[in-house]
Amino acid sequence: MTDPMLETRSFQPVDTAPQRPSAADWLDDVDAWDAVRSSAIIQKVRWHTGLCQSDFARIYRIDPERLRALERGVIQPDSALVAYLTVIDRAPDVVRGALWTF
Repeated sequence: MTDPMLETRSFQPVDTAPQRPSAADWLDDVDAWDAVRSSAIIQKVRWHTGLCQSDFARIYRIDPERLRALERGVIQPDSALVAYLTVIDRAPDVVRGALWTF
């Protein structure tokens, strides 16, 4: 083994300028953050109701597999689901009552 202090060095200039991320990198980051934000919103609403995933899905008539995927950030909720979750968060008993009067 050679001593790193004694190794020959190259005096080639090193590009130390920060690399600007490409648009594709930026979009990937945005999608990742959207997934995290969406899963946090869904988990927050479910936490406010005090229900486990299966009960929340059953009571509010959301497909359990879709709910799991949404909470893991695998899929993104559409705007209708975000609106529905907002209403559930603000008035869970009203939504529950409206769904179970049929």
